[in-house]
Amino acid sequence: MKLPDYYATLGVDKATSPEDLKKAFRRLARKYHPDVSKKPDAASKMTALNEANDVLSDPEKRKVYDQIGHEAWAKGARSVDDIRPPPGWNPGFDGAGAQSGFGQDRSEFFEEMFGRAAQERSRHQSHRSGQGPGRWDGQDQHADISLTLTEAFNGAKRALQLGGYEINANGEVLPQNRTLEVSIPAGVAQGQLIRLSGQGGAGFGGGNSGDLYLRVHIEPAEGYHVDGRDITMPVFVAPWEAAMGGEVEIKTLAGPLVVNVPAGSIAGRRLRLRGKGIPAGRGTGTAGDLYIELKIAVPSAVTEQQQQAWRALAQAYPGFEPRER
Repeated sequence: MKLPDYYATLGVDKATSPEDLKKAFRRLARKYHPDVSKKPDAASKMTALNEANDVLSDPEKRKVYDQIGHEAWAKGARSVDDIRPPPGWNPGFDGAGAQSGFGQDRSEFFEEMFGRAAQERSRHQSHRSGQGPGRWDGQDQHADISLTLTEAFNGAKRALQLGGYEINANGEVLPQNRTLEVSIPAGVAQGQLIRLSGQGGAGFGGGNSGDLYLRVHIEPAEGYHVDGRDITMPVFVAPWEAAMGGEVEIKTLAGPLVVNVPAGSIAGRRLRLRGKGIPAGRGTGTAGDLYIELKIAVPSAVTEQQQQAWRALAQAYPGFEPRER
């Protein structure tokens, strides 16, 4: 099976400058980001784009990648030394990315190359980390998750469609799409990273799986503004409530609350309720605040009695000129 070349994934070639490569990645990321795209394979395409960009945007990684080729990189090689052919193999492979002269033996060579590279790396790793021969840990993976404001506030359970790769017992790198049931804790904030231990790339030879990091995006909610853990929401009050003040009951994400509206309040006045914003998540400090932005709801005058009431109000305020205020 032919694995996708990172340059092809980003729609560029090897001569592409770092600046143009960055533009290509951003253009495709806007197209396939799960928050924007409705395509069923958007998540897996975004994963592939992130993987390609991670390698090609790093000058050192890109240099090695260009030297050894995509297939060797995908099979775990990270230097030219990892892919030097064993004695007796066709010398047409120059160890620097040229893959001519193999014919039908090419795939067989890479299988043996991958096994030898894995053994070599594992011998070096075993001295540093105590891992046994032929074993190494999987890579961490990153993905985005979009939540409603209510889900961020109260927590939620979500099913995520994730793309990636797995390494089978023969050392073959295969595409992998999977569904992961995730419990989102209450109190996550915009941009926060949620770490799911062991849900990243698979390890090999008994190695530990990497971790999955989910970056939180809170979807805009009509009328609400979120700043970190602080929430601003509109609350409508009657003219007499604004003028004379008093307690009013409001509905919030934290449940019904009673707010004291100061007498003489005008439209746009903000009232602060400490600790009633997005709650503190695990190990994330204190809860945010809830800001109430007052709006004046003016009732209509339909009946004769209502019209008389408004006329009486106008007479009670002689000389009042709202357009001069």
